[in-house]
Amino acid sequence: MSRLNIEQLHTFLEVVRLGGVRKAAQSLNVSQPAVSTRIKSLEDTLAVELFHRSSGGLTLTKRGEMLIRYAEQFEHLSEQVTANIIAPDAIEQQLRLGVAETVAQSWLPDFVSALHHHFPKVEIEIDVDVSTNLRERLLDREIDLAILLGPVSEATIANIMLPGFDMAWYVAADTISPDGDDASLIASHPVITFARNTRPHRELKRALFERVGPGAQIFTSSSLSACFRLVEAGLGVAALPQVLGRDLVARGVLRIFDPGWLLSPLQFTASYLGDPKSHVAEIAAQLALATAQDQGDQKT
Repeated sequence: MSRLNIEQLHTFLEVVRLGGVRKAAQSLNVSQPAVSTRIKSLEDTLAVELFHRSSGGLTLTKRGEMLIRYAEQFEHLSEQVTANIIAPDAIEQQLRLGVAETVAQSWLPDFVSALHHHFPKVEIEIDVDVSTNLRERLLDREIDLAILLGPVSEATIANIMLPGFDMAWYVAADTISPDGDDASLIASHPVITFARNTRPHRELKRALFERVGPGAQIFTSSSLSACFRLVEAGLGVAALPQVLGRDLVARGVLRIFDPGWLLSPLQFTASYLGDPKSHVAEIAAQLALATAQDQGDQKT
């Protein structure tokens, strides 16, 4: 009889947690036949059926339900070995990283450099997306670590708070306010902002309703670089992260104006699955915090 192995047990747990072979395959970054083969090999090793198979999908047998607790213990011990025994430069696995654009355009290169230095054999896969999508992908186990507008309030997710990004109001450098008062720019121009259903968009929409009224015009974009280009073209004003606008202001393309109020700083978190916990993802989240703090120190 063949021996049990961690890969089979981990695959079994992913199928259970995600509710099927397809999602487990996406999470593990392997093909669906590979997942099915691992499950069948595990069943052959144990000489039991772990799932009832029907047109409606997979359901656990009694033996399958019993295996969950033991498989989780194996998984926990494997992570303990990775954390305490294996040298960081010998760990070979993949880290799927999801990052919001503000971070991608600021300290992401320094973070990836620190991560690669700490885990030189870990393969890093990076996706840049809006925070709402990153949250869903993290909960679906499609990414291992998300740096997003957080925290993610789920029992299975661990969050490390990161330094915030201060906001500023931007307008094209050659724009003249209608009455010489920059405070009127918001009422006289469309306001360009983050994508719908994001926290900054909701905060801005509420503030505009209170300060300008229901007639305030809002343009939304999921791309912050596009927001800056629209402002540069004179198509509106925008409240955007200062860290991304500094170079444009220094070049004389945009200018900062003060309408008397600002959006609160963007609060990001490094969020990862806390159950089951990944040593690599946990260390990566701590490296993200250190990198963000280092950049903040350099700006002061």
